[in-house]
Amino acid sequence: MSDEKIKIKIITHEKVVFEQKVDEIYSIGVDGSFGVLKGHIPFITPLEIGVTKVVADGVPEFIATMGGVFQFSDNHAVILTDTAEVSGDIDKTRAHAAKERAEARINARSTDIQIERAELALAKALARINAAEKRF
Repeated sequence: MSDEKIKIKIITHEKVVFEQKVDEIYSIGVDGSFGVLKGHIPFITPLEIGVTKVVADGVPEFIATMGGVFQFSDNHAVILTDTAEVSGDIDKTRAHAAKERAEARINARSTDIQIERAELALAKALARINAAEKRF
């Protein structure tokens, strides 16, 4: 492909959250963290809840991605996810409050279902906090 960059689109059911040409992509699949540069072989993987980091011209951007699927082919990347938030759009105070609520529910240990829901809420809160604080 003649393009010098990777085109990435992060899409939810409601909108395109992020679309840009970048040099590098890093994310967390179910089998672990991975990185993609221009010319990478095509692949698809389910994503864990976490942070996707993209770098364009040496400038990183962090996006909280709540699971989903990552697809890459011909220097085009697509993340399909239920929820995604760019670091600058994340309310850190709200994310920290959600983290504290989830930890309190986990420590209460009432039922297995409630603990699983609390662990999911904790993972999402941590993804938001890490993206907002620009950590991968």
